Amino acid sequence: MESQTYAIVDLETTGHSSQQGDRIIQIAIVLMKDWKVVSTYSSFVNPGKDIPFFIQDLTHISDQDVEKAPTFEEQAEEIFEILQDTIFVAHNTDFDLPFLQAEFKRAGLPKWLGKHMDTVELSKILFPTAYSFKLQDITMELGISLTHAHRADDDALATAYLLKSCWERLLTLPLTTIEQLHMRSFRLKSDLSQLFLDAIHTKRRTSHDSDTNQYYRDVAIKKPVEIVKSNVEQLYYPSSFKEKEKLFKEAFDSFEVRPDQFKMMDIVWQALVTKQEIMTEASTGIGKTLAYLIPAIIYAKKNAKTVCISSYTSHLLDQLLLEELPKAETILNTTVSTAIVKGMEHYIDIDRFCDLLRVEDDSYDENFTKMQLLVWLQGTETGDLGEITLSGGGKYFIDKIRRTHTTSETHHKGAYDFYIQALSNCKKADLVITNHSMILADLVREEPVLKDLDGVILDEGHQFLQAATLRDEKIFSYTQWKYHFGQLGSTETKLLEHPFYLELLQEDKIPRRKLQKLELLFGEIVTLFDQEIHRLIRKLPLQKTRNRQHKNSFLLSSVQLEQPFGEQFSRKVIEWIHLAETITSIYLRYPDDLSIKQQANIADWEFQLNELKVKAAEWDAVFLSHLEEDTAWIEVDTRSLPGSLYLFKRPVKVEDEITNVLQRFRGQSGIIWTSGTLTVPNNERFIAQQLGLSEDIPLYQLQAPKSYYDGASVYIVEDMPDIKTVTQSAYIEAVADAIVQTVLATHGRCFVLFTAQDMLRKTVELIQETGILEDYMLFAQGMSSGSRMRLLKMFQRFEHSVLFGTNSFWEGVDVPGDALSAVIVVRLPFSSPEEPFFKARAEKLSSKGMNSFYRLSLPEAILRFKQGFGRLIRSSHDKGVFIVLDRRIETKSYGEEFIKALPDIPIKKVSLEHMVYELEDWYNN
Repeated sequence: MESQTYAIVDLETTGHSSQQGDRIIQIAIVLMKDWKVVSTYSSFVNPGKDIPFFIQDLTHISDQDVEKAPTFEEQAEEIFEILQDTIFVAHNTDFDLPFLQAEFKRAGLPKWLGKHMDTVELSKILFPTAYSFKLQDITMELGISLTHAHRADDDALATAYLLKSCWERLLTLPLTTIEQLHMRSFRLKSDLSQLFLDAIHTKRRTSHDSDTNQYYRDVAIKKPVEIVKSNVEQLYYPSSFKEKEKLFKEAFDSFEVRPDQFKMMDIVWQALVTKQEIMTEASTGIGKTLAYLIPAIIYAKKNAKTVCISSYTSHLLDQLLLEELPKAETILNTTVSTAIVKGMEHYIDIDRFCDLLRVEDDSYDENFTKMQLLVWLQGTETGDLGEITLSGGGKYFIDKIRRTHTTSETHHKGAYDFYIQALSNCKKADLVITNHSMILADLVREEPVLKDLDGVILDEGHQFLQAATLRDEKIFSYTQWKYHFGQLGSTETKLLEHPFYLELLQEDKIPRRKLQKLELLFGEIVTLFDQEIHRLIRKLPLQKTRNRQHKNSFLLSSVQLEQPFGEQFSRKVIEWIHLAETITSIYLRYPDDLSIKQQANIADWEFQLNELKVKAAEWDAVFLSHLEEDTAWIEVDTRSLPGSLYLFKRPVKVEDEITNVLQRFRGQSGIIWTSGTLTVPNNERFIAQQLGLSEDIPLYQLQAPKSYYDGASVYIVEDMPDIKTVTQSAYIEAVADAIVQTVLATHGRCFVLFTAQDMLRKTVELIQETGILEDYMLFAQGMSSGSRMRLLKMFQRFEHSVLFGTNSFWEGVDVPGDALSAVIVVRLPFSSPEEPFFKARAEKLSSKGMNSFYRLSLPEAILRFKQGFGRLIRSSHDKGVFIVLDRRIETKSYGEEFIKALPDIPIKKVSLEHMVYELEDWYNN
């Protein structure tokens, strides 16, 4: 059989739409046969129009580069001929192929006919755990050279080698898995089925050994890794300064001594040895993670004990496992056995997946996600579904295969139960790595998971409060309820349409009257749900909203609902679930052999019943449970009611819960709270008090050397207007002007911190209207599409870019030094007094005769202010400016406390004009 020729194509264009006049500015084609590059074609293309500045910034292709290049029409026939009898390959064929077809048409050529393969689709299947599938990201992860991203010649060559890497990865899979992928490949968007078939033929031809892969219900799978308990090692703790210095310098030639890092090591060591509870605030630049890792490892290995390290953000956990732990192992010349454990819902229910794998007539998203999972199961050692990078509807399918408390234990024997194995590993590991939520969840477990610990280190300790609050949060979502109803039947006709129910109608195993009652009752609960929600909406004080804001929030206590609201609906749902379970159990008494499709339908039906049980419990917790320590509020967008309706319920006070969860460790294990932000001026124990920690627990504050901040400066702009003396629009104009001038002076790379989404949106819209920053990429939280991490990635990718965010953006975000020039604080980051959860906490303090501003509002704002500054300088080589536009920092008595919260660095109070002059001088020299 003659091997196939692949034409790997990449285009650079003036924009996304050929129909709106955008044109190609560079084209490259790489021809590959037998997985070797046989020829290349590359050319600039004169688009006959100016190249937008941001495209020049992205591609580094200027108007001068294309000025003397041929037009597309002049080279169209040659390009068309090169593509004949090839398979068209691109990294996102949905863009390149239609754009090229439109250009062929414009040049008077016929439509190109042939198969096409998309390496985005292919790489998502074969590398399901890759962080990102953007070409420069996936090639970097696979070690493929890409010197100049967004240049067609380099991109096409990198895509060719990506295609080859995909082929090589495909051949590493078991034949059974490749056959399963081939069977499902006919429902993909690009023509990948032939590639899978070629792999099957190659595998059969070259594989002569017997299949040594492990299988579970016909799915090739890697067994969960079982940790073997480490032998006791005679590691010694380096007690003196010189011993520590020697240890670090032997491991790293360029090690810089940081005295407070060594001091923190001693503090952590003593806490573990004496089983004491302590708090350590370690500023950026200390080397905090190594400062607790090294004593923790030595203590665990020397005493054959287990130390637990917990964090709040996955970012810090990844940094710990991938960067800091290998460093610690190098320093100590040892190998650390590490168990990572998360909540049960993070792990795959392998039986549930095998059941759903039997279903073949599923949607594109479900089919695609199944293909990803088949590949993922070859390599995962943890079974943590969070390892997979998902998109679109794949997230809905993943929710169906999460391990839950209702997971059948009859199938699970431990060998392929990743969750059970993770729990088992905790008993044998030197270090257990987990998150705050897992530690808190232990409180309600019949058999605590994290009970045999001899040390607990709580990194990002200030976030333990947030973790405790969110763990007990209950959320009602109108759209989620509608989605679950839709999985069972039609919310329009109020009829049951689930495949299992339709099968029951065709058989005579269940009395007809029971089935009719089940359907009638389903219609009743759907109708009653709609009635209750519309009754709730009618009671909302929407006419009282200010400034025509579409998004509004109300404390539930301010909504005059007839009580008991939702009780009848709750009873009906429970009645329906009970009847549905009774019918299911009757059906399953019959010993008839069930077809694969019937088994899958029953499994999905039972899953949907369990999901509805969970939603019913949430309904009761939100609407029918009234605890004194809880606060509840409603959020709506008046443009999309009732679809935008959410109701949140959170505990205002969680200190008792935190005390209860840590009580079993106190006196038995060392407990170390650590964070970069544990204190505020004039109230060093603010976080300690919030956590309910005793005054007896010592608090240590550790600082990076003053030289660490040599590259930082703080500017307070003195001639900004006072927001209380001008209109909001005038203030926004002044803010927009200050931002624009700063961006132009620093050439972008600015973070802009707002306290309110409304002001952020109006400021960004004004800047866009002026057009002054049209050559810059503006990314705005709540306006630009994508998650927080996606916005950050996009911000880093463009040299001329600005990122606008609100208070919530700053937690746990790291930006490498050269990616950030300035942090602009538009308003001191106080919580809005009308924000429901803050308002409830403030009212609780006021009811006790306390000043909520000084006890809550001010300390929280100062902590955010410190965190905002912490985004700027992440290494001793960074340089940047921290700009405060809010005059309250100098006009209000509390302003000095914000300044005290910053490191000892130059603070300049200047006019906007003077600051811009200095910035231009600084960044240009």
